[in-house]
Amino acid sequence: MALRRVLGLGGALGRRSCCSKRPLPPDFVEALRAVVGAPNVSTAMAVREQHGHDESMHTCAPPDAVVWPQAVGQVQELAALCSRCRVPMVPFGTGTGLEGGVNAVQGGVCFDLSRMDAITELSLEDFSVAVEPGVTRKALNSHLRGTGLWFPVDPGADASLCGMAATGASGTNAVRYGTMRPNVLNLRVVLPDGRLLHTAGPGRQARWVPGCQAGLGGGHVGTHSLAPRRKRAAGYDLTSLFVGSEGTLGFLTQATLRLHPLPEATAATIAAFPSVRAAVACTVQVLQAAVPVARIEFLDEVMAGACGRFSGLELPAAATLLLELHGSRHGLAEQQQQAEEIVRLNGGSGLAWAEEPEERGRLWAMRHSAWYAALALRPGCQGYSTDVCVPISRLPDVVVETKRDLQDSGLTGPMVGHVGDGNFHCLLIFDPQDPAEAQRVHAFTQRLGRRALAAGGTCTGEHGVGLGKRALLLEELGQEGLDTLRCIKAALDPHNLMNPGKVL
Repeated sequence: MALRRVLGLGGALGRRSCCSKRPLPPDFVEALRAVVGAPNVSTAMAVREQHGHDESMHTCAPPDAVVWPQAVGQVQELAALCSRCRVPMVPFGTGTGLEGGVNAVQGGVCFDLSRMDAITELSLEDFSVAVEPGVTRKALNSHLRGTGLWFPVDPGADASLCGMAATGASGTNAVRYGTMRPNVLNLRVVLPDGRLLHTAGPGRQARWVPGCQAGLGGGHVGTHSLAPRRKRAAGYDLTSLFVGSEGTLGFLTQATLRLHPLPEATAATIAAFPSVRAAVACTVQVLQAAVPVARIEFLDEVMAGACGRFSGLELPAAATLLLELHGSRHGLAEQQQQAEEIVRLNGGSGLAWAEEPEERGRLWAMRHSAWYAALALRPGCQGYSTDVCVPISRLPDVVVETKRDLQDSGLTGPMVGHVGDGNFHCLLIFDPQDPAEAQRVHAFTQRLGRRALAAGGTCTGEHGVGLGKRALLLEELGQEGLDTLRCIKAALDPHNLMNPGKVL
């Protein structure tokens, strides 16, 4: 408990008893069963605890009941029931979040939406598809195999696509294809009182105008992509309001997503650098030169060494960039030459391009295992991931300052990041039985968040606010900004029933 308090994970939002602060009304569980059937409701302790936490360090806070709706009409009925009885509601996808977003800190009902898994409205001509919350990114791309299209947002985990929309997820491909926000065209939302909202209108998505397409015509591809540009000017942007709302405004029961053409050719490489500054400066120069990288990932020397050992790859313990290029076969050769020249100018070495899917798969599997590689540095210890994002012009200075801060603090915190869009993480590995070390971790995370804000950045680039970053959110938005968010929340959820205790 002392550790949780030091990290800001305890107190009123830490562990509570397995009963909610306000018990469920009499016969309420029976009313839930009447909507979805007895097999789709559970009050078993093991099930509740499974749904009371994600992959973060935040203490498990189990709901009082878990329900598995299988259709949007059932979600509406359940939400209306909870609203009438003033029972808190928490959406649950795959539980892969990193900020305590599914923890039921005030008890209530967890809505596990994994059994709603339809993929519908696939339009190859409009580059779009509609998915329910049980559909994960890997399942969607498997479904799209053979169509020439894919969905590129890749946070690493095989997360629910609606969950990714709820947290505003990002990942390794964001530098070229964008985050979830520009790739969500419409959302079907069940509001806290059970009403149904389509954020771009029922059956609609943003209209499009022809744009540059990678791999579909062979021309030079710009730094941005890809599928046709979509445009809309009808009223407030309700879709963007719900993307990143972290389950606090309603249930995302369907997302219409923007798809992208598969590139004609792909090549990936690893480059080692003499210093952290050189690697990050190379990133900035690659972007300034308009090299259309699809992925550009950074590992510091600690992370590179750990990933090499964990994955069984020969990787030098040096500041490292992983680059991937997408484009036509003709254009790719030119892009590789540009990238190689910039890498060499910054002292980089070890370039060897992998173009076969198996080789590239091993490279990115190594990158996606970074969390487990970091934990392996100190067996028996626990991890805490930071998540800041800064303007690309400030990235070299902020990364170097953060590296120095880690060393001065005596912390194990390998660095990894989607540096093409200014986003990086420190994976802090510490002994949970050592309060002094935990205090250093907490102090470091606060300094890092404020360093990012001072550089004009944000306290969270992709993980969300959840339970742990609410104080930093106030510093980022100011009181007026936070008050505006609270007004929006009160308008849609006047009784504060949707995922209470998060974000605000």
